[in-house]
Amino acid sequence: MIPTELLAKAQAHVDSGAFFAELATLVGYPTVSDAPEGRVAIKAYLDDVLTPALTALGCAVATYPNPDPAGGPFLVGTRVESPERPTLLCYGHADVVGEAGQWSDGLDPWTLTADGDRWYGRGTADNKGQHLINLTALRLLLAEQGSLGFNLKFLFETGEEIGSPGLTEFAAEHKELLRADVLIASDGPRLDSATPTLFLGARGSVRIALDVDLRPGSYHSGNWGGLLRNPATTLAAAIACLVDGHGRIQVPELLPPGLPGTVRAALAGVVVANSPGDPVPDSGWGDPRLTAAERLYGWNTLEVLALGAADVDRPVNAIPGRARAVLQLRYVAGTDVGGIAEVVKKRLAEHGFPMVEVTIDGSFKASRTPVDDPWVSWAKSTLDAVADRPVALLPNFGGGLPNHVFTDVLGLPTLWLPHSYPGCLQHAPDEHLLASVAREGVVLATALFHALGQRG
Repeated sequence: MIPTELLAKAQAHVDSGAFFAELATLVGYPTVSDAPEGRVAIKAYLDDVLTPALTALGCAVATYPNPDPAGGPFLVGTRVESPERPTLLCYGHADVVGEAGQWSDGLDPWTLTADGDRWYGRGTADNKGQHLINLTALRLLLAEQGSLGFNLKFLFETGEEIGSPGLTEFAAEHKELLRADVLIASDGPRLDSATPTLFLGARGSVRIALDVDLRPGSYHSGNWGGLLRNPATTLAAAIACLVDGHGRIQVPELLPPGLPGTVRAALAGVVVANSPGDPVPDSGWGDPRLTAAERLYGWNTLEVLALGAADVDRPVNAIPGRARAVLQLRYVAGTDVGGIAEVVKKRLAEHGFPMVEVTIDGSFKASRTPVDDPWVSWAKSTLDAVADRPVALLPNFGGGLPNHVFTDVLGLPTLWLPHSYPGCLQHAPDEHLLASVAREGVVLATALFHALGQRG
C-alpha cells in the first residue's frame, strides 16, 4: 500500500514552488548538443546540476567518454543497497535542441516563465522537466524511508537530440555497469494532457531520399514539352507507387508482418488527438482496416517530408532538370528494414522508374517490451491504483527514442512514464511543461518507485 502521506508530500513539493525554482535553474543552462558553446553548457550541467543531484541520492557518480567522437560524455550514478534487491535503471538526456524560430513576446528559451498552467522554457518538456520529476520522486522516497528499497542506476546521455551517437556502443561496452532488472524512464508525450500514460517502446524511422537528376539544366516547355522526361512528373509517379494519395503503403515489404493481438487489445478504446488545439485526423487517410490508435501506435507509415523541383514561388516556363524528395518510414518492431534501399529500388524499377536514385540518409531502430511482460502488468496496476482516471497503455509511442539500446543491447523490460503531452511544442518555439502534468507526474513516479521498493 502506498502511504497517502508520501503522495501528499509529492503534491506539496510542486505546489510549494520548490519544483519550479529547481527547474528554472536547469532551464538556464543552454545545453544545445549541436553547438560548440552548447557542449560547454552540457559539461557545466553535468558538473553543477546532475552530479550533485545523484550524489544527494547516495550514488557514486562517474563521467565516461563517448566512444563516438560525434557525441558527448555519459554520466552514470550508482547506488547499491543490497545484492538481494532489484536494480532499477533510469535514463534521461541532458541536451536540448537549438533555436530555430522566434519565441512569443515575453518568453525566452533559457528563462522559465509561468503563464497559467504552462511553464515555458527550452527543455521543460524535453527532457529536463521529465528527468527532474524522476529525480524529485527518488529524493522524496529516500527522505521518507531512509532507503529506496532497490538498487539504483541512473544514466544520462548528452546527445539524444542529435541521434544518440555512441549510446549503443557505450551500452555494449558497459553491460555490467548498466546491468539491471528493469528500465523506468520518462521522455516523449503521454497520450494527451489529461491521460496518464505508460508506453513500452518506440517506433523506428528510416529516411529515404529520392533523386531524379536527368540533365544539368532546364529546357523551355514549349519547345521541348512532350519530348523530354520531366523529373518532377517522374518523381510524383514514383512516390505514388510507394504510398498512394490516401496515405496507404503500396509495398508489402514496408509493412509490419501483422498487428499482434496483445497490441490490438492494449489499443482498444484509446482515443488519439483528444486535446484542445490538436488537428482533426483526416477521414479516409491511412489503412481503413485500422483504428486511429492502431495506425499511430501499431502500424507503419510512409510520409513525404520534403518535395521539390525548380522554384515553386517563381516558376518559369521550363522543364526542370532535377527533382528530389525525402520520405520517412515510421515503423514498428517486427518490421525488417535491413534491405529497404534494395526493396524501394526494385519496386521503382518494376514500375518503370529505374532512373530514380534511392539513398538511405538516416535511421533509428524500433523496439518495444511485450505487452504481456509481467513488469508491464505490475506497473499498470500500480499506476491505476494511484491515478484518479484510467492509465493508457501504449505498446510504443509514435515517435523515436533509443529504447532498443535497453531492450536489445541490455536485455531489459522498458517502462516509459512520460510527463509531457503532444502539444508541448518540443523542438519548436514556446516549448512548455504543464504544471498540472508535472504535479501528477511527481505523484505517479513516487508511487511507482515506492511500489518497486516494496516489490524488492
